[in-house]
Amino acid sequence: MKDPFSATMDSGRGFLRTTALSLSIAAAACGADPAADTGRPAVALLTAGPVSDAGWYAGAYEGLQLIGDSLGFRVSHQQTRTPAEFDEAFISYAESGYGLIFGHGFEYQDAASRAGEMYPDVTFVVSSGSRSSANVVPIIFGLHEASYLAGMAAGSVTQSGTVGMVGGVEIPSAKGTFIAFEAGVKAVMPDAVVLETFIGSWDDVSAAKEAAAAQLRQGADALIHNVDAASFGFFQAVREAREGGSEAWAFGMNRDQNDVAPDVIVGSAVINIPTIFLRTALAWQAGSLSGPTITGLGGGSVDFVPNPAREGVIPVGALARIDEARAAIIAGALEVPKIDFLEPPAEEPSSS
Repeated sequence: MKDPFSATMDSGRGFLRTTALSLSIAAAACGADPAADTGRPAVALLTAGPVSDAGWYAGAYEGLQLIGDSLGFRVSHQQTRTPAEFDEAFISYAESGYGLIFGHGFEYQDAASRAGEMYPDVTFVVSSGSRSSANVVPIIFGLHEASYLAGMAAGSVTQSGTVGMVGGVEIPSAKGTFIAFEAGVKAVMPDAVVLETFIGSWDDVSAAKEAAAAQLRQGADALIHNVDAASFGFFQAVREAREGGSEAWAFGMNRDQNDVAPDVIVGSAVINIPTIFLRTALAWQAGSLSGPTITGLGGGSVDFVPNPAREGVIPVGALARIDEARAAIIAGALEVPKIDFLEPPAEEPSSS
């Protein structure tokens, strides 16, 4: 996402300082200082979509709740939709005493970097972020490794030889999962046709349903998504195709979605976001958190999880090959194609 403040950074920082002062006064007037009220560490989460999506945002919210339940931290969540709201929320939480703030998505990177300069004693964590600093920590989830295994499963399930991928916004992290998925498909079926559609939205249920339906009409019978709330439309398209006599199957993404649509999902490429968030909070509490944090199949941070309710759809031999590939990836013997979107660290200013 283009930084809307890049052309006027100096004036933008002045605006943010003014906003920070206003929000600080408002918080004091309302008595909104949870960290001061309780003495407990306070952790906040920003999401750009609803946590009812049964996927990306739901996993983050579960992670926030796990931090609160496991560590006794005070927690808060806010949904923000625009860059201006990103800045305002980071500032409001920092001014209110929150010491660890998660921005769950690449779109928070620029706002987190700006807030990080203003609040050096607050740590900002950006899921799928691209830049690190002393107090801004990107988390790279390594979902492409799980997506590769899902691709192997899709290549084993397809009868038509055509596989589909429906994505939200074409950003590097999402595109990377599709590159890996296609590689997994072709590791099993080199001549497979792989269709790709980005609908330009994470939450447009109708657009995702139509994109999936279009791929089904082109013969796709194993489809994966990388969207958020729009996944409900994606799964419905596959369900309606099956009701019409198709042998199509769907794959979940970002969270274990096997129970979201168990009648059509044969497996999910999963990020264990709650555990990753808890580890992040523990490292922050210990003073050892630094970035970037890179996760993957090793340690169980991501994985491909077959749906036990659809046992037998993925052939036993294919599951054995997937297990072998998983072990090879963890051992470093198999490298999954990926997009490296981390920016090199900024050079320290010269002391001369």
